[in-house]
Amino acid sequence: MARNPQSQHQSAYQSPLNPRRQSHFARSQRMTIVLGIMVAVATIIVLQLWLFTASVNAYLGGDTSVLLPAVLVSLACLGLNLGLLRYLYGLDR
Repeated sequence: MARNPQSQHQSAYQSPLNPRRQSHFARSQRMTIVLGIMVAVATIIVLQLWLFTASVNAYLGGDTSVLLPAVLVSLACLGLNLGLLRYLYGLDR
């Protein structure tokens, strides 16, 4: 039976593509990154609220042409927030 030489010893080196790598940021650096992410998320949420208000206002005014672009931009904002959340979980590992 052939053995895999890499399975015998787990070295401290892990591939940069490995999502379970140890964070190389210091605690203060991670807090700065987290605060930056929080500001970005708050900005995106305010943008989504403004977009929702403008879309509802346009719809109630009879203009339905803004609905599809508003939905697409709102989905893009959701994707950005989910990406930031994924990065934040990866930062904690």
